[in-house]
Amino acid sequence: MLKIGITGGIGVGKTIVCRMFQVLGIPVYDADTRAKWVMQYDLALKQELRDAFGEETYTPAGDLNRTYLASIVFNNPDRLNRLNALVHPHVGTDFEKWVAAHPNAPYVIKEAALMFESESWRQMDEIIVVSAPLNVRLKRLLKRDTHRTEADIKAIISKQLSEEEKIARANHVVFNDDKQLLIPQVLALHQQFLSR
Repeated sequence: MLKIGITGGIGVGKTIVCRMFQVLGIPVYDADTRAKWVMQYDLALKQELRDAFGEETYTPAGDLNRTYLASIVFNNPDRLNRLNALVHPHVGTDFEKWVAAHPNAPYVIKEAALMFESESWRQMDEIIVVSAPLNVRLKRLLKRDTHRTEADIKAIISKQLSEEEKIARANHVVFNDDKQLLIPQVLALHQQFLSR
């Protein structure tokens, strides 16, 4: 089965592009949502995270303590890399099980902000990068994420692979710059993937 990855920086519009593919009947795996699920329910990963970051990683009730984990990894590159090195392989396994559960789909999509950084691009046959200029992204994110400042958003963007690097590594680029229409771009890609 053809596996298509969709990636791009925060605020480029990956989710809206994925929703368009879902409307066309294509199953979409949301890596961010699934990572949260895996961190909550994968017993092996839970133990690995406790061993790496302490018992406080989970509450006494067994729920992931996101606030604690974020406080110790977000501004510490070594700890963030350790977290990603533990979580990403489990998400990769979860994705393979999910793909197996969709045997009749013409192709599937995996949406992941850190597709290249996590090496999950290696599971994909082709990669779509959704792209938008920084000023458009900032405007969208300040409206969507009212709890974040422009400095917060720029800090997140600075930790992600650059837009130029992602585009250079992509097989396809969808431009979500508020100038080009999204639907024709998605339909053209859909037809291309169906023709395989």
